[in-house]
Amino acid sequence: MAEIVIGSRLGARHVQVAFMLLLLGIGIGMRVHLSVAIVAMTDNTTSTNPDIPTYDWKNKSLIISSFYWGYFCLQVVTAELGRKYGPKKFLLLAMFINSTAISLIPLIANLYGSIGVIVCRVIMGLTQGCFYCNVHNILSKWTPDSERTRLTSFALSGASLGTIFTMPIVGYMSSSNLGWPSAHYLYGIVGFSWTISYLIIGSDSPREHRSITEAELKYIEGSMKPAEKKLPTPWKSIATSVPVWALFFTQIGGNWAYTTLLSEIPIYMSKVMGFDMQNNGLLSAVPYLTNFFLTYVFSFSSDFLINKNILSITLCRKIANSIATTVPALSLIVLGFLPNDSNTLSVILLIVAVGAQSASSSGYLVNHLDLSPNFAGILMAICNSTAYFVGIFAPILVQLVVVDESDKAEWRTIFIVAALLSLIPNIIFIVRGSGEVQPWNSIEGEESRQQERIKKMSVISIMST
Repeated sequence: MAEIVIGSRLGARHVQVAFMLLLLGIGIGMRVHLSVAIVAMTDNTTSTNPDIPTYDWKNKSLIISSFYWGYFCLQVVTAELGRKYGPKKFLLLAMFINSTAISLIPLIANLYGSIGVIVCRVIMGLTQGCFYCNVHNILSKWTPDSERTRLTSFALSGASLGTIFTMPIVGYMSSSNLGWPSAHYLYGIVGFSWTISYLIIGSDSPREHRSITEAELKYIEGSMKPAEKKLPTPWKSIATSVPVWALFFTQIGGNWAYTTLLSEIPIYMSKVMGFDMQNNGLLSAVPYLTNFFLTYVFSFSSDFLINKNILSITLCRKIANSIATTVPALSLIVLGFLPNDSNTLSVILLIVAVGAQSASSSGYLVNHLDLSPNFAGILMAICNSTAYFVGIFAPILVQLVVVDESDKAEWRTIFIVAALLSLIPNIIFIVRGSGEVQPWNSIEGEESRQQERIKKMSVISIMST
């Protein structure tokens, strides 16, 4: 009864998870704001202020994709360091660098053009590479098993929240008298504010938190096995784990579709559907508003079904993952074949596609914590870094294929590729994915696995003789 009461109360764990939501919201905002701002940066008719500088850049998709050049590089390293020495310090440093870089973009663009902006974006990508993996390091210590899906989904929904606010705000500010530079300064201020707040209030684990109640500490530590900092990383076991490979391919496919939608929707809506800058930002945010609310529908439903033993964790993850990949894939295929005058239906399909992706927070995006609470950050780093390395080529493919940005037929190829890369990995996840803790998560489990392997080898040896 005490556990139910404590579990239903707002506590220190909710504050820490809320900081992760804000971190991802601000980080994603910094990442995607250029998808909207670049329209104003390259169009001198966008802002009402004629003094706002604009540039004749032909490499817009390349500039957008440059964030991902650095994004995949340091994830595994910072995940391992965060697990050993605490993730808080890495998150603070990363947000500080991001806030500085985005604040400097207006100056750098004037001095060094698109190359300077690309350098800033690469630096932002390098440092944001430690976000998701160290968020998982935080979540592995702060989320009780019975609340794992909804608390993890709450934190990860920051990505949608960031997009919801970024698209209309950047669109409005870029078309106003303040112009596109003001959007960069705004995100710099918000990022610095988060850094100061988390420095004061943030904590690596419940045990290290200064003001957590004894009741909540017992509730968290009593309902999950705490991560062990000194536990050696079982690299070989991770590399040979079939469920990890299923998760790996699923995250690559899901991320390709997500990156395509996130990076290219503003350009598509502007050039193909003919929406102006201010409406473009607002309408681009509507799918992510849907995504944000549906995240909670899927996460609370998943925890309910799991906690009531109606569905196993594995089955729940596979159902959620299938929704997150199949619905967007079919929506994109239909979108590619709609007539040019079907703007209303096109917007509906984009809303459905992005909205259904919210189920991924109850599917593959929480599966790292299912498979290995102790090494969830490492798993996220491996999968996420590779997924975003592959994701680099999504905007590049757009630049190569979409020669005429107003030609819907050329966009069709982009949508079909994204659909296929969502559907095929999901089949692998359905067949070989798992929601169970793997033996190599703990020393005892790994030793038991090794003993079982030796027994099997002995039986084979006896049978062969």
